[in-house]
Amino acid sequence: EESVEADIKGTDSDKDLAVVAVPLSKIKDSTMNKIAVATLGDSDKTQVGDQVIAIGNALGYGQSVTTGVVSALNRTLEVSETGTSNALIQTDAAINPGNSGGALVNDNGELVGINSIIESYSGSSSGVGFAIPSNYAVKIAKQIISGKTPEHAYLGVRLGTVTASNARQNDLSVNEGSYVGEVIAGSPADEAGIKKGDVVTKVNDEQISSADSLIIALRSYDVGDTVTLTVQRGKNEKKIDVKLGSDADAQTS
Repeated sequence: EESVEADIKGTDSDKDLAVVAVPLSKIKDSTMNKIAVATLGDSDKTQVGDQVIAIGNALGYGQSVTTGVVSALNRTLEVSETGTSNALIQTDAAINPGNSGGALVNDNGELVGINSIIESYSGSSSGVGFAIPSNYAVKIAKQIISGKTPEHAYLGVRLGTVTASNARQNDLSVNEGSYVGEVIAGSPADEAGIKKGDVVTKVNDEQISSADSLIIALRSYDVGDTVTLTVQRGKNEKKIDVKLGSDADAQTS
């Protein structure tokens, strides 16, 4: 077994990700021959019911694997250490302390997620664990490797989900979408003319059915991109172009 010193290339503490670099010159050829490089999978193709394996150092006993299925997609969690984590893969493969940062692979052995969060009253596995989708992790890693500070597209609104029930209660004109409960002053949404009470129903041509689906849709865009939001304002439908800002700027403003 060989140990080498690594450098932290950069981190995204908001999303619990980091890039760690080891100069190849520090690694012996005999060790390099034993290193297996993970095969990346397309996390966007992951479906509920897919078989997955979680790899990690569960409870500190050493490398181990647990098996299960993808229980749900696009989960949103409030995490006290890092804020809100969105679009997570939920799995019932046992994830315990020591699994975080480990691989979640599909039945082809392809990396589709990075184990991140345990949701449990006891602090250990209760069959409800969460992983960061591989596609998103790669996007952040590329930013770090290129020397950029990780940033995420920012709209600047507080959101709620429109359902048929609350649409009737609040006399809304649509039965689904993302309800704008607050617009942050000076944000991209504010500058574009988004108003409190608007219901976002599309981002460009992508249908929006909930607050989560709007957050997930925006995640596929970069800071500085301009998107067209279709909003229902009272009885009227409007198209509003918004140039997305950076959440880094929002945190320092």
